[in-house]
Amino acid sequence: MRDKTIAIVGLGALGILYGQHLSAALGKNRVRIIVNQERKERYEEEGVTLNGVFCDFNYVLETEKTSPADLIIVCTKSLTLDSGMESMYNQVGEQTTIISLINGISSEQIIGSRFGHEKVIPTVAIGMDATREGQNVRSKVKGWLQIGADIPEKESRLHQVMALFDEAAFPYVVEKDIMLKIWEKFIMNVGVNQVVMVNETTYGGVQTGGDFHAQARAAMLEVVSIAQSEGILLTEEHVQKAFDIIDTVDPDGMPSMRQDGFARRPSEVELFSGTILAKSDKYGIAAPVNEFLYSEVKRIESEYTWV
Repeated sequence: MRDKTIAIVGLGALGILYGQHLSAALGKNRVRIIVNQERKERYEEEGVTLNGVFCDFNYVLETEKTSPADLIIVCTKSLTLDSGMESMYNQVGEQTTIISLINGISSEQIIGSRFGHEKVIPTVAIGMDATREGQNVRSKVKGWLQIGADIPEKESRLHQVMALFDEAAFPYVVEKDIMLKIWEKFIMNVGVNQVVMVNETTYGGVQTGGDFHAQARAAMLEVVSIAQSEGILLTEEHVQKAFDIIDTVDPDGMPSMRQDGFARRPSEVELFSGTILAKSDKYGIAAPVNEFLYSEVKRIESEYTWV
């Protein structure tokens, strides 16, 4: 039987972290890192490292017409999802399954509209502390993926992904209510990512006892109210569960949004408080903390030279 192949689109912190694990476990020829010509040349010249250790990746040009990948892992930012879908076009076949590690609650729908909703297995990346610094990613905690079938027709694809992850000893958990898990991760993004960026702190700043812990909790509680209006069974217990996870990561680490702030590049604020404010208007539910965070992020970004 033919060995299953994986394509990774987006070589940021998660792309490097999980690309290295899968390449080491399955062999580099079974894991394709999809890139354009410029990035291929740069990565090969400068090298990519994880905790200072060289990553021997198999770079495949987005224009190369290979046999379709069995699994595509989308690790782009939301702002580059459109270009990421163009890059992965030649990797998609009828039997290809796609998982997205993009933050927020909308990427699965966008990818499914382009390539077929039947191909998309809802997924959440949880518990990692990967921080990219130039061409190096620093990480102490790998975290895991939560995966699940949102409709029964996807069960067979889910089991194929499970078999591939089992072969690679890749950390994952199958969730019966995967949509709830996506919202659980969403509350973490809304509270942690935005508060860390706005206050120019680290994970330590929002961990239990941190100076900005209360602000992050308040932002999360606003998400709970919105989710319940959408029929998602989030509760205050899920907020505490989010902090239980955050309390385990490197206090000196930073979420991607804070890294965006350092690099003076556009953040994913529209995915987080932007989404909450739109739903706040829809349901008539006040969200003052997210309104403040949104305005602060926009103020910070207005000072970037690219504006």
